[in-house]
Amino acid sequence: MNELNLPAYDVKVRGTREKPEIFDFLRKRYVALTPEEWVRQHFTHWLVECKGYPKGLLGNEIALKCGEKTLRCDSILYNKMALPQMIIEYKAPAVSLTQRVFDQISAYNFLLHVDYLMMSNGVQHICCRMDYEHRRYDFLQEVPDYSQL
Repeated sequence: MNELNLPAYDVKVRGTREKPEIFDFLRKRYVALTPEEWVRQHFTHWLVECKGYPKGLLGNEIALKCGEKTLRCDSILYNKMALPQMIIEYKAPAVSLTQRVFDQISAYNFLLHVDYLMMSNGVQHICCRMDYEHRRYDFLQEVPDYSQL
């Protein structure tokens, strides 16, 4: 798999060369190992192990209903009241974090109205704080520690 701008962790993989799987410690099961999943697993481990995010408040592959349509958020951080606080979108390392990716995560936010939006392709990480009062978002210099949220 691609080298990332994230610390390594004790990766658990299984399966065959054609159908590899990686253990998702949040979902507590093995899932298909894709380049995007490689990023998700490294990023969520980094958030928990280095940035102090509580494992119990993070969820992967969260389904959202919008009328007849079902959307899937890559990851959501909930606050202590079990309300969504942050949406995280992952892309494969070869995929650039463009306006189109930001538009995708912003569409999820119309449903959730969170405080933070974050994107990562494993090489670049972008985080912004929503400012609903002034109808804008403020891009942060770095991904905040959990204690800074």
